[in-house]
Amino acid sequence: MLPNPIISIDALNINIYMYGIMIAVGILAAFVVLFGYGKLLKIKDSFLDFIFYNALVSIAVGFGAAALFQATYNYIENPDAGFDLGGGITFIGGFIGGALCFLAIYFIFRRRLEGRLIEAVSMIPCCITVGHAFGRIGCFFAGCCYGKATDGIFGVEFHPASPAPSYPVHPTQLYEAIFLFVLFGVCTLLVLKFRFKHNLSLYFIGYGIFRFLLEYVRDDDRGALVGGISPSQFWSLGLIVTGIAVVVIWELVERKKRTVVSE
Repeated sequence: MLPNPIISIDALNINIYMYGIMIAVGILAAFVVLFGYGKLLKIKDSFLDFIFYNALVSIAVGFGAAALFQATYNYIENPDAGFDLGGGITFIGGFIGGALCFLAIYFIFRRRLEGRLIEAVSMIPCCITVGHAFGRIGCFFAGCCYGKATDGIFGVEFHPASPAPSYPVHPTQLYEAIFLFVLFGVCTLLVLKFRFKHNLSLYFIGYGIFRFLLEYVRDDDRGALVGGISPSQFWSLGLIVTGIAVVVIWELVERKKRTVVSE
């Protein structure tokens, strides 16, 4: 049985939860990757600084969006309970809100910047995946985002104080963390060694497919949308479609550029 671990500082009457620690580690890791990879890719320091400050704002907005999305799902499922922003958060909702905020800020200031987003776009998935992976480990410590019951060797029984049930379940948080670390490694290899330009689409499509399938073994109900699929499955399909669309549009633009140059 896994506890819901905290670090207690009695003298200051402070309890520090491992969930919060892992979220902080994930954010720190994402920024280390941002600046480290940015140097290797020779992106201007001023533009990296802009991405950093933009990301800070977008992360804050993303947490708000994560709570807003989950509150909306909860309200749709049970309107009688009211609209409660304290009813949990969902990553995909936070990602959508944070990404829209990031893009909005970028387009507002783009004329003043010493760089273009396209220069860093294949590096950004590396930052997202490593940060998200540590965040999922935080979910494991907290006992949220748990899986269905299992008698298999990977079954984990969480502490009774956690949101997870009191019987062994799939540690879907760790499944996702492992996948994200692998995806981080793949994206890192592609962008640093091969200067691969479609990492963002790879992330959208890869994570979208994985998350859609993972929902079949997750068991913390977050409501249902059209066709009985979960909200995360709905948005996962959106990520897959977006990833494919980005590749197609990118290649069409590149082909048009090559045609103009050849003429």
